[in-house]
Amino acid sequence: MTERVDHRVRDDRSPLSPAVLAGAASFARSWATAVIGSSYVPMTRAEVAQHLQDLTEMLVEALYASPFRTAPGYEIGSRLVDAHFTGTDTLGRTVQLLGDDLLAELGATGDDRLQSRLAALQGALSAGYARALRERTLAEQEAIRAAVLDARDQAEAMLRASEARFRAMFTEAAIGIGIADIEGRILDVNQALQDMLGFSVDEMRQYNVRDLMHPEDAGSVWRLYDQLIAGECDHYRAEKRFHRADGEQVWTHLTLSLVRDDHGEPQYQVAMIEDVTDRHLLQNRLRYQALHDPLTGLPNRALFLERLGRVFNNRGKHLRAGLCYLDLDGFKVINDSLGHDIGDQLLVEVGRRLDHSVSGEGKLVARMGGDEFVILVEGSAGEQDIVDVADRVLTELEAPIRIAGHELSVSASIGIVERQLSGTTSADLMRDADITLYWAKADGKARWALYDPERNAREVARFTLSATMPRALERGEFYVEYQPLVRLEDSTVTGVEALVRWQHPEFGRLAPDRFIELAEETGLIVPLGRWVLRKACEEARRWLEEFGDAAPFVSVNLAVRQSRDPELVRDVKRILDECALPPHHLQLELTESAIMGTADEPLEALRALCDMGVRIAIDDFGTGYSNLAYLKHLPVHELKIAGSFMEGLRAENEEDPVDSQIVATLVQLAHALSLGVTAEGVETPAQAARLLRLGCDTGQGWFFARPGPPENIDSLLRGDL
Repeated sequence: MTERVDHRVRDDRSPLSPAVLAGAASFARSWATAVIGSSYVPMTRAEVAQHLQDLTEMLVEALYASPFRTAPGYEIGSRLVDAHFTGTDTLGRTVQLLGDDLLAELGATGDDRLQSRLAALQGALSAGYARALRERTLAEQEAIRAAVLDARDQAEAMLRASEARFRAMFTEAAIGIGIADIEGRILDVNQALQDMLGFSVDEMRQYNVRDLMHPEDAGSVWRLYDQLIAGECDHYRAEKRFHRADGEQVWTHLTLSLVRDDHGEPQYQVAMIEDVTDRHLLQNRLRYQALHDPLTGLPNRALFLERLGRVFNNRGKHLRAGLCYLDLDGFKVINDSLGHDIGDQLLVEVGRRLDHSVSGEGKLVARMGGDEFVILVEGSAGEQDIVDVADRVLTELEAPIRIAGHELSVSASIGIVERQLSGTTSADLMRDADITLYWAKADGKARWALYDPERNAREVARFTLSATMPRALERGEFYVEYQPLVRLEDSTVTGVEALVRWQHPEFGRLAPDRFIELAEETGLIVPLGRWVLRKACEEARRWLEEFGDAAPFVSVNLAVRQSRDPELVRDVKRILDECALPPHHLQLELTESAIMGTADEPLEALRALCDMGVRIAIDDFGTGYSNLAYLKHLPVHELKIAGSFMEGLRAENEEDPVDSQIVATLVQLAHALSLGVTAEGVETPAQAARLLRLGCDTGQGWFFARPGPPENIDSLLRGDL
């Protein structure tokens, strides 16, 4: 996270330790040695040293201040100019010395936080220095213009005095000054400009202003120049490059002013040229640091997003683009077990391999942070282009990486998105790539996954359900339907299973398979299950009051998380007491895998419920991996055979002998353990007859009735259906 910076100047100063003050004093001496002689300063050597000592202490206090502020750096730059430290090398030497020596003198080498603060203070110092120098330049410019105008208007005596002042100012100015006529012929330049460009006065007089045009000058520079010599404006400012005599180039801040004659016609042009090369190089360096990952050297998130934004802004050039969003598998294990240094070296090598295998025209590899990388492909021709890139990356990472005696194998999961740029945004592309990355993780890692709009729609719907589920219970969107459990021998309704449904305002009626798993994940299954249990017990009590001994028991599904809820027994007892329902009129169903994998504490809860008189049933029996020897020790009353075994018994004229034998075996096992048997998924008369012949006690399925409101059970109990 980037440290928040306050730009205000504070008057109070926090005390520094003696060691830090000693380091500051040592640095101040080095600083004085570096800059003495680079500028004419009206101070003795001792005064210079003391002045820089004060500025160093001010800088060090800012470096350690909390909260951190850059304003002292800005003020230090201004004070350097105020003290006439304005030589062409002064700023460069100062910035370089700060970066190279200050933290070492303070004994803080390797401190990333102080390094970041120092970079910010360097930038602030340069900005303050440039601002003060510019203000001084503008003041000198105005003085020169006044001198030129005075020379025109004053008498001969005043003209000579004015000329003398102008010449002194022209000659001694710290910035470059050049004078040309309106045709662009250079008439005179001062010593500062000669030093800046490396040409003598005579050499400069051989040039026309337009000869100083740089091929990479902004078009506005010369457009404004044409307006100035035409008399349409009096001055303008611009950043401009010049070629030096030695072939190097210098960055300058140019201020060009027009001098008119007595009739207001353009006569001369005066250029004020400030060398800002050091500042420009510093800005480029800071920009590079801001846009590149310091560990791998790859472009960072900021540069990637900037490049992606340009792709979308130039849609006429590229019609399509693709992303590979990459995350290393198991990197945290390596980082935690072998140390962050090994982890950093691993990231460096992965970044090198990615850059080697992918980088090229129209491609960009960037580190997004942590162990995440992203690859941008501009102007892709289709999904296969991006798939080929992902395959190259996975192949490149197959070879082990050797670091400090460790041979590390690393793989990656990659989310791929490729599409037309029209109709989408950079944010959409990033979001979908991130989503697809986690699909690749969920699908088994060490692979790529393609973005699928339909899968995403399902995920969005799932998220929507998860987000709205807590309020849905409060708003009464859930309701309970009941399906009868029928004794096969005489078709008597002996019980009913309570099945929860969700009447969603957007998606309509939802079956349990759409939301029960989400309820488990979010923890809502406990309050939802408690609500279903209460509703079912209330209906069971009503049936008991209306139908007496013929009233069915009610069977309620118990989720795994509910079975492990320490309040389960108390909740069941309280609800039974509040509904005045005898415990044997309640049956709780658990899946086979849940009850067989139940730990000691939940098993004790089931035994307590059984001792209370509550019936316990194993749902979907036969689909798990039960320890049948363990089954006889469980507090169970009923086995509900999974409906998948009923399919072979559905046909009217024939039956599947394997399914028939499995059902017969399960029935015999249950009866041997004195357990009742309910067959689920009974849909035809033939199934019901075969199940009765095989010894099943109870059946449940569409053959008897579909799940419905409690009024349907009322009709069944009255014999109306």
